[in-house]
Amino acid sequence: MHTRPSETYRSWLIGELLLVGVLALGTVLLAVTGRLDGYQVARARISLDTAVAVVASIVAILTATRFLVVGRGMDLLLTGGFLATGVGTFAFAVVPVLSGGGLGMTEGWAAIGASLFGTALIASAPFVDRKTSSRRRALAATVLLVLLALVGLWSDIHFLGLDLGWAAGPQGDRSASVVTAYALLATLSLVAVVGFGLRYRRHGRDLDSWLTLALTLVLFADLHYVLAPLRSSEYVLPSDLLRLFAYGVLLVGVWRAINQAEFGRAVAEERARVARDIHDGLAQYLFALSAQVSMLESGGALEKILPRLKHATTAAQQEAQFAVLALSSAAGSAPFDAALRRYVEFLVADGALEVEMEVDPVVALAPDEEIEVFRIVQEGLANVRKHAGARSAVVSIVQKGGRRIVTVSDDGTGIVREDPGAGQGLKNMRSRAASIEGVLSLRSSPGKGTSIEVVLRPI
Repeated sequence: MHTRPSETYRSWLIGELLLVGVLALGTVLLAVTGRLDGYQVARARISLDTAVAVVASIVAILTATRFLVVGRGMDLLLTGGFLATGVGTFAFAVVPVLSGGGLGMTEGWAAIGASLFGTALIASAPFVDRKTSSRRRALAATVLLVLLALVGLWSDIHFLGLDLGWAAGPQGDRSASVVTAYALLATLSLVAVVGFGLRYRRHGRDLDSWLTLALTLVLFADLHYVLAPLRSSEYVLPSDLLRLFAYGVLLVGVWRAINQAEFGRAVAEERARVARDIHDGLAQYLFALSAQVSMLESGGALEKILPRLKHATTAAQQEAQFAVLALSSAAGSAPFDAALRRYVEFLVADGALEVEMEVDPVVALAPDEEIEVFRIVQEGLANVRKHAGARSAVVSIVQKGGRRIVTVSDDGTGIVREDPGAGQGLKNMRSRAASIEGVLSLRSSPGKGTSIEVVLRPI
């Protein structure tokens, strides 16, 4: 078991080194054949810059979402870095061209400055592990600081009239200042690659491997710029395509990481709920068993205590089975419908209630929805057994008119307002439905049973 992480990392490292070798060979071939200087294609670069700006901004939104879920400082820095890159590229490289002008000295250097700022934040991210509790405030402050920094960057370059040798035309002399700027960009990208690679070695997290892969592509794109820096908005370089591909890889990796983070949070919350249920249910039955045994030891009548022992033992066994099923559903170790059917089988084993199930295989549930729907059905059927006096119940999870609907209905006595247990169960179900953006409605008439319907969020 202890060798698997190292073997996984070793395989990943071999793949990473092969990628570096292929990119290095490609860079050499492009340099030898003179293809690094790019091609003059009207309006093509504006399209590429727009795509990079949009994808970088989307990645920033996704990492911000992950920060709100997990709360790691790494995700906050990634949010600031990709936001600076996306907004800076759009404001300084796209807008001036769309407005009819070319990529002038001020705009060109502002775009490079935004890239340097964003890459510096990204390069520092793998070395920050600290979590924060005030996530929304930290995120809002980061976004504000990034935007203010970009405004200040453009103002400094514009009003100070910095002339750093921004040349025009791909055949012009290479500016030492431009080469230096892109060399610094490449250095920062290398730091980020090493940092996330080491982080993946330590923690084995999927996101770190995706970030290392994408930033390796960015690193070689920056190296291309060092060899043939872009000095005109009319030219497209091979590095532009490489950078766009890198951001596509980033988009996939961050999206996967968010899904894992959301699922992990849902699992943790559900395990906490199961722990509370065990405390409120199983623990109470075990306490009752202990109390009855103590009465036996004190000389209590066996014929009176034995039925109580039997009832408490049966109830405790059932509660334990329910808790195991809920945990298996929460952890994803059992398919949702299989776990739900097993739960119903245990519920009706004593013959006190008949339950009919209808689960449409077309209905797809997200991980957080699976957990909450399982618990809503569990809570609903528990109410049916304890409070409704019903002989039968129906559970259905179907899709009607594009809506996913979960229904628990019975033929019992209906909701009695004086019954605090049923009222608390209904309150719990409403809370669970709201947590997954669902809407719960109740239909009940005295003597005609009860139907609880949950309409899940649109897909």
